Amino acid sequence: MGKTRALLLLCAAVALCHCRSVTVSRGPLLRVEGQPLSIRCDVSEYEGPREQEFEWKVKRGSEFINVISTFDNRYTDRSLQDRIQSGDISVSRLANNAAELKIQEARVSDSATYRCITPSTDSVFSGNYEADVQLQVIPNSLIVAPDAPSPVVHEGGSVRLLCNISRNFMEGIYLSLTWSVKKGSSQLEDLLSFGPDLGVTVGNNYMLRYTDGGMRLEMGNGVSHSLVLSAATPADQGMYMCTARLWTREQGAWNRIQEKTMEMGEVTVTPTASSFSVQVQDDSTLSTGESLLLTCSVSAEASLDLEVAWLMNGTRVVARLSRDGVLTNASNAVDVRRLGKWDFQLKVHGVDLSDAGLYACKASAWVQRDGGRWDRATEKVSDPVRVHVIKQNPEYTVVLNSSVNAKMSGDPTELECKVTNVSNLRSGRLGVSWLYRGVQPGDVPLSTHTIASLDENGNLVAGKTYKSRVEAGLITVTRAEPSVFKLRLLHTTDADAGEYTCAVTAWVPSRHGNWKKAAEHVSSALKVSFANKRPVLSVVARRLREASAAGSRFEMSCQTHVQNIPPGAAFSILVLSEEAIGSSSRKLASLSLEMVLQLEEDRDLMLVKSGKREFQFRMPAVRETDRGFYWCEMKAWTKQSGEDWVEMAKGVSNKVQIDFIHKGPTFDVSISSDTTSVFPWETVKMECDVSVSGTSPTTDDVAYEMKWFLSRLKGSNSPSLLASMDRWGVVHKAPRNDSSDCSLERLGPRRFVLNVHSTQDSDAGDYYCTATPWIRSTATRVWSKTPEILSQKVFLSVKFALWDSMKMPLLYGVCASVTVGIVSLVLGLVCAHCCCKTTTPTPRSRDKLMELEMD
Repeated sequence: MGKTRALLLLCAAVALCHCRSVTVSRGPLLRVEGQPLSIRCDVSEYEGPREQEFEWKVKRGSEFINVISTFDNRYTDRSLQDRIQSGDISVSRLANNAAELKIQEARVSDSATYRCITPSTDSVFSGNYEADVQLQVIPNSLIVAPDAPSPVVHEGGSVRLLCNISRNFMEGIYLSLTWSVKKGSSQLEDLLSFGPDLGVTVGNNYMLRYTDGGMRLEMGNGVSHSLVLSAATPADQGMYMCTARLWTREQGAWNRIQEKTMEMGEVTVTPTASSFSVQVQDDSTLSTGESLLLTCSVSAEASLDLEVAWLMNGTRVVARLSRDGVLTNASNAVDVRRLGKWDFQLKVHGVDLSDAGLYACKASAWVQRDGGRWDRATEKVSDPVRVHVIKQNPEYTVVLNSSVNAKMSGDPTELECKVTNVSNLRSGRLGVSWLYRGVQPGDVPLSTHTIASLDENGNLVAGKTYKSRVEAGLITVTRAEPSVFKLRLLHTTDADAGEYTCAVTAWVPSRHGNWKKAAEHVSSALKVSFANKRPVLSVVARRLREASAAGSRFEMSCQTHVQNIPPGAAFSILVLSEEAIGSSSRKLASLSLEMVLQLEEDRDLMLVKSGKREFQFRMPAVRETDRGFYWCEMKAWTKQSGEDWVEMAKGVSNKVQIDFIHKGPTFDVSISSDTTSVFPWETVKMECDVSVSGTSPTTDDVAYEMKWFLSRLKGSNSPSLLASMDRWGVVHKAPRNDSSDCSLERLGPRRFVLNVHSTQDSDAGDYYCTATPWIRSTATRVWSKTPEILSQKVFLSVKFALWDSMKMPLLYGVCASVTVGIVSLVLGLVCAHCCCKTTTPTPRSRDKLMELEMD
């Protein structure tokens, strides 16, 4: 090892020298029996192939035996072959220059020196080619034996989690302890961890609880350790676990070598509300002046601090006793005492009629949380008990009559309400409320409205409907005598006809210094109507000019017919509209009594008086939103000397409808080509025309977004986008791989052309285009997008130029054939001249011929 380090230092000092460096995990390595382990080996600064091979050896005695190799399956020693084949010992490549020796279950006998070797692939032998590391496997002595916590804990109690750890102490081995909880089906959540460096790590959800002291660690005698959760809540229930881990310090970092987890037990936290109950004794009947006693009994299993409040009729707090014994919200006549730990008594001195009602006890249970904070654990209200108080009420009789009758609209009306036969009132007071109820034809009564009232202090309180008339002095309510009240209508109108009643209320002083209602009597209804005939105002609306389309003129006439209205009456008119029958109406224009025109909307509208009792309403240019129903509301006014104008009658006309049919623009797009068949390198023009039907917008108020597509396969559902032009005229072309190109032209407002230049075979297919119209609203000047429309398809075929493709090969073939023929002819002549010379034949002897013939 010393030589290896010296060699590494020498290689590092020489910058231009590349020295092979083999390194393993710095030892000695401590591991636990039965646990998996791994030893990493790295090689650097090497030559040769990028992927290096590794061999592992282990020292047994004074010799090293082969363990495993990354390239030689027969490398393993016979004594280790069973562990290699079972996978207990294996090697895995982490990178081209890194490998890892793995042992699935370490044995004590595996303690030895391990050597990593890398075969040389360098041109020059330099550096180190092997590295050793010492491994020590210790016996498994870790025992985790937790004590089961209490299975049921009341809310606010404590949960003690005791974990006992036993192990053989050894230098270099450190222990950590972790408490965890699993709530329902959720994942395991860590509460607190101690160690391995004597530090404490708290779970994210329990940091505040730990700092407040609600979770504390109690270290025992080195074997028993406890984690205490105080002020338990229902959220603390779950399965608790204890985990012990053994660690070693290797190369400045903590390495976990063993872990054991044991279940401590299931803990259930009983909510305070489940055992908390509140009860009040039965109903009681009292006479005025007696004392009321009610007892509230609270029961609970846990030790709690209580706060009690007494409620009357479910809402009003009679008294409240805090958990510190402080009484609040109570009057001088009310007292609350604590009779014991769980009983509370309410005492009301000198009850009167106002004390009668339903009484309930509301008890709140408080528990102390982490950091001394008090929280309301639960709150319950008892069933109410009824308290009856008997007392004689004041008795009296109420009579209503009319002292002044109106003969016609605009005349005054006066009603008198008189109280008689008063008894048992003593120091009480009387108040009055005047009530009105309209009557439809057939004597069908309508809802009742309060005109005005005089309260117990003599203050005038106007009803919501009559508030403006009371404040203007047109309606007065007075007390003529202590028991006589009068209502005066200064100007009686047709709307005032109906039934009137007066309700007289007796008020008596209470022990709190204020006034309380003791009795109320209502008079019989008195009908009020005019002595003469009522004024009648009827209005008829008719259409003078019908709006046939958006932008056209609409005119309507409103004429009134009157009965029983004096000649000096004046008229006002209001024009209203609604989108549909029963929808909300909107005001358009009105003419006051002085014929002053008031427009409710910022539009060019006109309302003029065209006759004595006739008016004309005009809309020069209707809009799409003007479709609906229109009518007139007219009022007749009369004025007596020295007084303001008073409404006599009102009439509403029939409704006139504007219902023109708006034909919006309809778009269509068509595509055409100057040719359907081309030869390569020719140009094709595809023209797309957009047509508009219906009400066509102006050229400036419409724009088109165009796209061209190509489907190269017949019937393909995945067309390719060739080019597009947005509504501003900006052109975008898709990338092309062919030598052909395309361009776009705009020939007119609705004419667009796609040019395909230098067509190729890949340009054949179905072409089509899409158009997306954008329309700008004339009212808001806002652009809106309409649905996309699709054209038909045009098929383009690219012809195959047979002669152009064949003429060059044919010409080359003919030339080659002629050349080969001439060369062959020349060679034949040369050979014939040189090799086939003429020789003189040898004459045959006569004798041999004869011999042959004889033979």
